Amino acid sequence: MSLAIRPEITSSFRDDEEQAGAAVPLLAAASPTRSRSHAGDVHILSAAFLFVFSAYLPTQNLQSTLNDDGNLGAVSMGIVYVSFTVFAATAAAVVRGLGSRGALLLGTSGYALFILANLHPTWYTMVPASIYLGFASSIMWVGQGTYLTSAAFSHATENKLNDGQVLGRFNGEFWGMFASTQVIGNLISLVVLRNDKDGGGAEEKNLLFTVFLGCMVVGIMLMFLLSRRDENIGVEGGDHELPEKSLLWDISKSAVAPLADRRMLLLAPLLAYYGLQKAFVWAVFTKSIVTPVLGVAGVGGAMALYGTSGVISSLVAGRLTTGLYSSTLIVSAGAVLQAGVLFWLLFFYSPVGGVLGSAAPLLVGAVWGVGDGILNTQLSALIGLLFKDKEAAFALGKMWQAAATAAVFFLSPGATLQGMLAAVAAALVVALTAFLSLSLVVERSYALKL
Repeated sequence: MSLAIRPEITSSFRDDEEQAGAAVPLLAAASPTRSRSHAGDVHILSAAFLFVFSAYLPTQNLQSTLNDDGNLGAVSMGIVYVSFTVFAATAAAVVRGLGSRGALLLGTSGYALFILANLHPTWYTMVPASIYLGFASSIMWVGQGTYLTSAAFSHATENKLNDGQVLGRFNGEFWGMFASTQVIGNLISLVVLRNDKDGGGAEEKNLLFTVFLGCMVVGIMLMFLLSRRDENIGVEGGDHELPEKSLLWDISKSAVAPLADRRMLLLAPLLAYYGLQKAFVWAVFTKSIVTPVLGVAGVGGAMALYGTSGVISSLVAGRLTTGLYSSTLIVSAGAVLQAGVLFWLLFFYSPVGGVLGSAAPLLVGAVWGVGDGILNTQLSALIGLLFKDKEAAFALGKMWQAAATAAVFFLSPGATLQGMLAAVAAALVVALTAFLSLSLVVERSYALKL
């Protein structure tokens, strides 16, 4: 029987978790005293990330061009993602201790500090800020995944809706808003740096980062408006508390337990590719494809178009998601689009002048953004549906993403464009093959239960 006509598979994972004593905060309905709906919390969460990342993402996009003295920008971004990879192993335990709302608030401080460091970019300011950002962002992203999944499951439970559809819709809204940060933030950088083709004006750069700090303050204020929803994160199976364990044990369990799950191992290559394809845009696309044709000022416009296509694809993909079968089709479509871009860049692309030459980087950014938007929504929804220990699964997923991203930032300064394109293409083939195998494994497991 096809998964396409069995939407109940999206709730079968929840049924298994309830029988095994799944964590209450991810399943329980809202408190009677809650003054805001679960969907309202998702609106606020999405808006907060909109302001925070409208400031951070364009800052990241410009690192390899604005801070190019000694490759300071690229090395700083590599440090961010190495730090993220290291601290991701502890992120699940920290989120359990702080709660997802507390983790979100702590995480924003790292992004604010990184933008402050860019007002005076030296090795003494950028390296410490990058290390701290890696720690803070690992906590924040695990908190984000946990918070949104909790809101989706609670909303589905209260309204007797399909889990997969609600999770897809909530992820579609969040990642659609998140993708729009590439539009808003990069349009800001385009306007501020419009007369600075080489990216060398200190006055323009300082104005840009000051504006970004203002956006960051608004995002942090919105984070404070979020409702608390996982104070009982350590409770399992109803009202019974788990035996108290040491922090070291909690960290070890969070880092190792998901590795015993074959589904996580099959999803890992796609998670790593997700980080790889994002870093390709930030470190390679902006420097080697956009800048030679459009200049530094053109980076903002190209990334705005990339973000616009990501917004549209995130919203559409979220609405179309009903379960694993739909996710398989959607992810495959995104992979084909990005494979087409890589094939064209590898064998046919060369920088040229004129209108057609200027349009090529914009077209590449737009098509690549569609694939990125698809991966944004589908990976978050899949982790929420497939795994019982949400914090550990999100933490491990982010660790693989960060490791792949760090590799690109460290290797790209010494690698050729053709070499980077070939590496990304090979990673895409491996990732898609493993993901299709995951779909077969889950389908077979479901069929055995019938």
